[in-house]
Amino acid sequence: MSRVVLVSAVALIDRDGRVLLAQRPEGKSMAGLWEFPGGKVEPGESPEAALIRELHEELGIETWNSCLAPLTFASHAYDEFHLLMPLFACRKWDGQPQPQEGQRLAWARPERLRDYPMPPADLPLIPILRDWL
Repeated sequence: MSRVVLVSAVALIDRDGRVLLAQRPEGKSMAGLWEFPGGKVEPGESPEAALIRELHEELGIETWNSCLAPLTFASHAYDEFHLLMPLFACRKWDGQPQPQEGQRLAWARPERLRDYPMPPADLPLIPILRDWL
């Protein structure tokens, strides 16, 4: 059995019902693919705390536990590891999301999410998110 990697992700939803996607920058695995913002959960960290930290580091915005609503999760076997990724929905944060790590950002309507090439683990999240919105 391969090791399990816990990654926390968020669907940031703006007032117009659009969802923020980030493009993985050159030099990272799966570079060029679009994903929901987030990142690895560090030892001793909750998925919510990881998201609050990652949103600050990656996008320069602040949010709070009370603004992160658990929505669904992905469980996907890659060759090197098994990814377990809770997806939260968030409609409230302070600041304007700005790329802090060289990534490109895009606000996408839920029905247009499939227009953005994504890692295999993210794809099953799209219909759930679309139905929820």
